[in-house]
Amino acid sequence: MGFETLDVERKVVSILKILRESPEPIGARIVANRLHDYGVELGERAVRYHLKLTDERGLTRLVGRDGRSLTTLGEEELKSALVKDKVGLAISKIELLAFRTDFDPVKRSGLIPVNISFFPKDRFARALQLMRPAFEKGLCTSSLVAVAHEGQRLAEYTVPDGRAGIATVCSIVINGCMLKAGVPMDSRFGGILQVRNSAPFRFVELIHYAGSSLDPSEVFIRAGMTSVREVVRRGEGKILANFREIPAVCRGVAEEVVSRLKMAGIGGLLIMGATSEPVCEIPVDLNRIGMILIGGMNPVAAAEEAGIEAANYAMSTVMEYRDLVDIRDVA
Repeated sequence: MGFETLDVERKVVSILKILRESPEPIGARIVANRLHDYGVELGERAVRYHLKLTDERGLTRLVGRDGRSLTTLGEEELKSALVKDKVGLAISKIELLAFRTDFDPVKRSGLIPVNISFFPKDRFARALQLMRPAFEKGLCTSSLVAVAHEGQRLAEYTVPDGRAGIATVCSIVINGCMLKAGVPMDSRFGGILQVRNSAPFRFVELIHYAGSSLDPSEVFIRAGMTSVREVVRRGEGKILANFREIPAVCRGVAEEVVSRLKMAGIGGLLIMGATSEPVCEIPVDLNRIGMILIGGMNPVAAAEEAGIEAANYAMSTVMEYRDLVDIRDVA
């Protein structure tokens, strides 16, 4: 990359990651705030200095007065830089969002993790029609969503021109609430779960979070590996799901957390297994319990199966619970 020290290079890579994750150009102040999530402490002035370096090297470009966006060269550089730092990025995002979750299901307030998807605005109404059956069938973490149109905001994201956006509740909300209740949850992998006779049967594809730099849901949707619409229609097909483990001694507390979440309109738990016993053919460690969580992006996958492509940002950010509405109330 051509920077003087490894420390500077790591900071620059973090800045480039933040710019890549933003659907719009952002300035030094926002970048400085988001760097805290990467454990990088840089003030606004220092960020401006590093952005000047990336401008000079053609990795970023100035948009407007203060906004920055990645160049093609910046995209390519980010793919190649510090490869070893990318390993485990997915698990790091899960841990970060779980920590940021402060949702109180009793008070029904606080921050919950969401996925963000942007559809072409002229096809958004059709996308909603395609997604609704998956929501109604319970193939999601929650039927609560947030919708915004071009120029409006979804949490930290501004909907791009020509797009409409939808935020869906991410299954990491369960991780976050378990964490706050003192239950350590081990996020093992995201996968494709085969459904037979409307019941979970087995995992047919797996991506381990600890070894992945990408969110498994995004990968599986992009590869066209789901058949959510078939599960809705016939009870047969493949859906997005996640596998977690908790200590067996925590079962009672975990069940209480799940029960409280359900009362607040948040589900997502498909199976909680027996102690040390396999779940959907996945072995479970001694004195632990396997849990299968339904992927929050299954409704989006249903729309993509019908040919309506979306720009997806899974496990992307957190939103206030009170800013969400039931999908049935979305026009």
